[in-house]
Order: sequence, then C-alpha cells, then structure tokens
Amino acid sequence: MLDSTLKEDFLLTKIAFLGPAGTYGEEAALTYNPHAHLVPMPSHSAVMDAVDKHMADEGIVPIENSIEGSVNDTLDLLIHESRLQIKSEIVIPINHCVLAKQGTETKDIAVIYSHPQALGQCRRFVERVFPRVQTLASLSTTAAVEDMKKSSIPAAAIASSRAAELFGVAIVAKNVQDNPNNVTRFVVLSHIDAEPSGDDKTSIAFMFSEDKPGQLYGVLGEFARRGINLAKIESRPSKEALGKYVFLIDLNGHRKDKAVAETLHIVKNKSSMFKLFGSYPRRNF
Repeated sequence: MLDSTLKEDFLLTKIAFLGPAGTYGEEAALTYNPHAHLVPMPSHSAVMDAVDKHMADEGIVPIENSIEGSVNDTLDLLIHESRLQIKSEIVIPINHCVLAKQGTETKDIAVIYSHPQALGQCRRFVERVFPRVQTLASLSTTAAVEDMKKSSIPAAAIASSRAAELFGVAIVAKNVQDNPNNVTRFVVLSHIDAEPSGDDKTSIAFMFSEDKPGQLYGVLGEFARRGINLAKIESRPSKEALGKYVFLIDLNGHRKDKAVAETLHIVKNKSSMFKLFGSYPRRNF
C-alpha cells in the first residue's frame, strides 16, 4: 500500500501524450499510471516541451515498434532537442482496426487516414484489401478518425477500437496489422531518471569527430571487456554532414553500477558528443 503522501503524488501526476484521446499513446499512459491526469498534445515534440516547461510532470512517447523498428522522430528529438531523461518503459500490444462512418460501404472507400507508423504496420493489408485506395498521413491515429469524419469522399481510418467508441464510428475490420506480434515500446520522460532496481537498462547516444577505422569497435570492446550486454545498437544521421552518424546503444545495467559507470566515462572521453538518456527498470517483452 502507498502511504497517503505518495498516493496523492501518484494521483496528481500530469502525463503528456500524443493526443487526442483514443491514441495508443493514451493507452500507454493509462497502462503506466491509470490514475494520472492526462494531458493530450499535438505532437511528440509538444509532449517533450510540455515536460520541459513543467506543464506536465512526465511525458510518454513511442520509441520502437516490433514491425516498423525505431520511431525516428522520437530518437531525433532525444538526440538533438531534448534534455529529458528516460525513467521507465512500457510495452503495449498494437491492435489496429479499420474505422469508417456508420453506413459506409467498404467498396466505396477511396482514402484511408492514419499516423505514418500505423500505415506502415498495416501496409500489406491495405495493399491486399484496398489496392486502389489512397493513404494519407494524419498527426495521430485518433486525428485520423477526425480526418476521416471530415472527408467529403468515402473514407476510413486505421486506429484503435477505443477511438471507434469515442467517436461513434463503425469498426469495418479488426486486427489488420501485418504481423500479429505487433507491439510498441514507449518511454516515460521526466527531468530525472530512475534509481537502480537491480534489473535496469541504460540508453546513450554518442558521435565521433571524424571517421577512423576501429573507432566503433573500440567503444564496443569497452562494454565487452566488462561483460556488459548491449540490448540494441543503431545509428541516426548527425544532421551535420552526409555520412556522419550518431550511434545509439541500449545496454543492460544502471549508470550507477560500477562497471557501467566506468565504461560510460571511457566512452564519453572517446566521443566528440555523448548523451546519457537515462537508466530505468528493464521490462521483459
């Protein structure tokens, strides 16, 4: 049981998410803290700004999908614009539905709206079932339902079943994602990360000033020598020059663990840019 002070803080927590209500971001926020006051925002950058400017205590953004891979928008914001820390992660199943206005005939649908990530996750279904239909990007899956309702031509939206309930529209088809194992990992952003739990993950980004043989190998070797497992490694364009990249690593362990702290110090000294995104409890997917 939470004591009265902790319970009050829990209930008063404001969490920003990509809105409006009915998005998977809202579902992730409710999964993380079902008692929080949710603050819908129009974009991932707005979610981060809300936390940065103390309009919200925490923010939830998607960072990785099992079908489409990393959410590049989130990664680029973390690398180049945000000073926030990752304090937790949540993984939720994604079950997309095709929604339409009541009475819409499937054969008449001429356009399908959804968030780009959702369109990518349902690409083969759309090509197979709606081969002649135009797909248009919306700001979120819930915004797609609003776009669909405003459309002057027969339209559909790919969104959640909750969005259908909220907007009073029909579910034309359920579970239309191309892979049944479709899950998205969300991260909780705050001004501080989490204290050690005994089973943690740490996320970092780093870059080298110039391209030399063996640089990345040297960094990875520091983790290997200390027996630190790397859960994920990838790169993103630095936005400074073509062919120059920022490397991102998720590693098992907390930044306060002796071996991890020692390794991060060495990696920082080897890099021209180093950013610690935070340490947080590791979830088993």
